[in-house]
Amino acid sequence: MKIPFVDLHSQYLSIKNDIDNAIFDVINESGFIGGKYVNKFEEEFSKLYGVKHCISVANGTDSLFIIMKMLGIGAGDEVITVCNSWISTSETISLTGAKPVFVDIDPFYYTINEDEIEMKITPRTKAIIPVHIFGQVCDMEKIMSLSQKYNLPIIEDCAQSHFSEFNGQRVGTFGIASSFSFYPGKNLGAYGDAGCILTNFDEMAYKFKMFSRHGALKKHEHIIEGINSRLDGIQAAILCSKLPHIIKWTDLRREKAILYRKYLSINTYIVLPIERENSLHSYHLFVIRVQNRDSLIEYLKKYEVEVAIHYPKILPNLKAYEYLNYKSSDFPIANLYQEEILSLPIYPEISDSQIKYVCDKINSFYNI
Repeated sequence: MKIPFVDLHSQYLSIKNDIDNAIFDVINESGFIGGKYVNKFEEEFSKLYGVKHCISVANGTDSLFIIMKMLGIGAGDEVITVCNSWISTSETISLTGAKPVFVDIDPFYYTINEDEIEMKITPRTKAIIPVHIFGQVCDMEKIMSLSQKYNLPIIEDCAQSHFSEFNGQRVGTFGIASSFSFYPGKNLGAYGDAGCILTNFDEMAYKFKMFSRHGALKKHEHIIEGINSRLDGIQAAILCSKLPHIIKWTDLRREKAILYRKYLSINTYIVLPIERENSLHSYHLFVIRVQNRDSLIEYLKKYEVEVAIHYPKILPNLKAYEYLNYKSSDFPIANLYQEEILSLPIYPEISDSQIKYVCDKINSFYNI
């Protein structure tokens, strides 16, 4: 049985007519840039998510950069974030001219260790970027408390956590603004690069939109210099076709996670993911920790089970950040876990029998 890590084709087939019609309509009307399809997605996503403003952009990376630029973050500033994210989180800090300041991870939830943030705050700190990684939520109560204490804006990185919740509130609605990616493999994915910014602040929404559209909200009337970061009409129409299904798909991901726990709970060689109390995990990824990871990966390959590592190197260990002169001892938990973490296939369309097959092969590797 071949088990792909992600099966985007199965999802397409499940709503094929909607997707095909959406693409046809955009092409038929030449609605490629801006216009009603983009406007419709912004309106529908903000309404479904429960926020005032959705500003669509070309990708999730741009969304982080735009937020920081419009907050005035630049040379000489520092922005605190977690050490085990995709490089978009940290490289956008550097692109503003600021310095990324990394924090180790929580040993149980793999998000930023909220208890270590305060010791990294200096007079140069201008913002904190918590990353709701794998679909797991950060402790936003602690983070918002620090925001109030030090008057620091919170920028939520929600690239992997669409519709996750903390204390009954959706992530992405706590801080001044939040960043979303709609990369094809995300829980809500386009068929190319796409992203957005969510915010409840009118003035910030105005700035984000203006900067992302060459500094102009009306053609040829450029108030500031900006960048070109626009969601195209085809991607917007595809996302609109998926929106009516996203809540059901998120619930299915949670059901698949329960199945994984059922079949892997007997395996003492594996550490299963823990959900933070009073939260809803959206399971963009189902990440376990294992012994003999590389050998297990090779074993699973023989049985055509695709797995992945998110991420094989934490950010401070990348060549790009050698100049920061971090030591392994600065991030003991993340450094240890980068050798153990393994992401298993999880998506709404994966069948119960496929999950059982994956678990049976993992258990058989450990002679269980």
